[in-house]
Amino acid sequence: MTSYAVAHLRTVTMGPEIAAYLQRIDATLAPFGGRFLIHGGEAEVLEGAWPGHLIVIAFPDRAQARAWYDSPGYRAILPLRTRNADGAAFLIDGVPEGYRAADKVPA
Repeated sequence: MTSYAVAHLRTVTMGPEIAAYLQRIDATLAPFGGRFLIHGGEAEVLEGAWPGHLIVIAFPDRAQARAWYDSPGYRAILPLRTRNADGAAFLIDGVPEGYRAADKVPA
């Protein structure tokens, strides 16, 4: 099942370290089948407030997502982001084909 690395970065300070992070992250994704689905962009907020930026990276499964996050290549550049951005990051699995919201209702 597809798994996603998701980050909500509330603030980002652009500078040399973030530029270096952005220039190097793609090479860390390739060995694990990762690809950007969302990388910032203008959000059309329909309800509530949405400060910051959303990043979503898809991986073939949770094991590949976790292996990427724990990889030496990504760990080497992670401080470039964490020193210059405030936010939350997590891994989460998608849902299977044909999933319906009603599937969450106890039988």
